[in-house]
Amino acid sequence: MGQQEKVATSLAGAVSEEISASLTAVDAELARRYPGDPGTRQPVHTVYVPGDVFEPGTLRSWGDQALAALDEHAPDASSFAAVLGIPEELAGPVHDRVRAKLEREPVEDLRIDFEDGYGPRPDAEEDEAAARAARLVSEAYANGTAAPYMGIRMKCMEAGVRDRGIRTTDVFLSGLMAAGGLPEGLVLTLPKVTYPEQVTAFVQLLEAFEKAHGLDAGRIGFEIQIETSQSILAADGTAAVARMIDAARGRATGLHYGTFDYSACVGVSAAYQASDHPAADHAKAVMQVAAAGTGVRVSDGSTNVLPVGPADRVHEAWRLHYGLTRRALARAYYQGWDMHPAHLPTRYAAVYAFYREGLEPAAARLAAYVARAGGDVMDEPATAKALSGYLLRGIDCGALDTAEVARLTGLTRADLEAFASPRRGDLTVTAP
Repeated sequence: MGQQEKVATSLAGAVSEEISASLTAVDAELARRYPGDPGTRQPVHTVYVPGDVFEPGTLRSWGDQALAALDEHAPDASSFAAVLGIPEELAGPVHDRVRAKLEREPVEDLRIDFEDGYGPRPDAEEDEAAARAARLVSEAYANGTAAPYMGIRMKCMEAGVRDRGIRTTDVFLSGLMAAGGLPEGLVLTLPKVTYPEQVTAFVQLLEAFEKAHGLDAGRIGFEIQIETSQSILAADGTAAVARMIDAARGRATGLHYGTFDYSACVGVSAAYQASDHPAADHAKAVMQVAAAGTGVRVSDGSTNVLPVGPADRVHEAWRLHYGLTRRALARAYYQGWDMHPAHLPTRYAAVYAFYREGLEPAAARLAAYVARAGGDVMDEPATAKALSGYLLRGIDCGALDTAEVARLTGLTRADLEAFASPRRGDLTVTAP
């Protein structure tokens, strides 16, 4: 041991106390606005089904149609991998997991649509459809056939459809309450938001509903759909989407990019409306920065190129969807929309290939970080957080198994969650 250093200070303890006192309000504001990721499962996609089309067997039907598309157009692992360009070593594991997913849980998040996919209807007809949707959702959760997340997209808060959107929300939520209460997986989507005041109005609606039913304040959250240029850049030059998150008062759970409405809003020709257009990239980048640290997740949009018709056209559509999904994952958009059952095979193939090809490198880096081992990358706590989040998302969607992650990292799920969300837990590591 060397000579013990003499520690000298120049400032009185009161200085630190005064500085801390001056930042008390800032500390509270940081905690309120930026609580970090909620640590809950994020679905890899959202499926939209019109309110008059949704049936008790809809989820199973989507899975069966997706399996039928695989059987017809890529009946085995090698042919599926050849269509999508999946490496040979991943062909079997990805194909097997995709089929198992389509058999077990084909849809992770379902939105029963009362907006664009439903359109204007007589009030009595929409009332009936909203009440029916509530009954079917309640029954699905009761009998174990529900998707992990389910809910509705109502009409927006613009003047022409505002009353109808409010009433549909009321009918649906009231139906759920009458059937036994709000399910844990409930998700509402507020579309075509242009001004933060529209978010405030929706919060007011939900507050009134919670009060009427004696629910805990803040029980009902919702997603904000970004479909207009004004939701990205306000008239005064500010990022309106950041103000929308604030206007939600902690209820916002997600920001969903609307590919086609947004593209049309900024003048993109129909032939070029896609989720990889530069206008789309700009909007999603602003959404991503605005949501960072707030606990609000960002979702990519969809493609309207459907995998239907002869095999060559299906394969072409599959390659497009697969590529767009992989592109989104690399940009940290871990969720998107799927518009057709035949999109499900490539959604899960892209997601599973993404996580399986990165499993061993991510696990090795995290294990080295925990062991403080050397290597060619000097990782920091923020990287350990990202690596743990990557592995957890892979486990949640079915791409990875808890046991194989534990074997490669030496970490339990609780350990991964502690690294991924250090504000909510410590970094104590236990043996798996």
